[in-house]
Amino acid sequence: MSVEAFLDANVLLYACSMAADDRIKKQRAQAIMLAAPFALSAQVLQEFVANALRKKSMGITEAGIDAALMLTSEVTVLPVTLPLVLTARQLRRCYQVSHRESTILAAAQELGCEILYTEDLNDGQIYDGVKVVNLFRGLLLQGV
Repeated sequence: MSVEAFLDANVLLYACSMAADDRIKKQRAQAIMLAAPFALSAQVLQEFVANALRKKSMGITEAGIDAALMLTSEVTVLPVTLPLVLTARQLRRCYQVSHRESTILAAAQELGCEILYTEDLNDGQIYDGVKVVNLFRGLLLQGV
């Protein structure tokens, strides 16, 4: 199955954040989630839950976590498999990124996604056919 966009955990976190400082990021994250079909990986969901529980300042409740997980039940979620990890190893070595980031790139690539929405990689860079877009980059430059 081919889906145009792949979302990293930070997009889900901002979409669910209740923090006043994240208001604009929340709007952007929610807008991209509503704009077009997207995909995720099991890794992204694990990271979302772990960070939602850890980052208390975001104010994401158990009910918020449950709602996000229910929403994601309607999208493609790629499991983490040995072939995916092996592809991630190659991407990690080629691009000198973390294994976490390379596994997300490998998942996006496997699903045929053209865009990866994340704030953790170089905005605008293309990694083996997957273009990184940071929805929040302009906000960082503005100091928001």
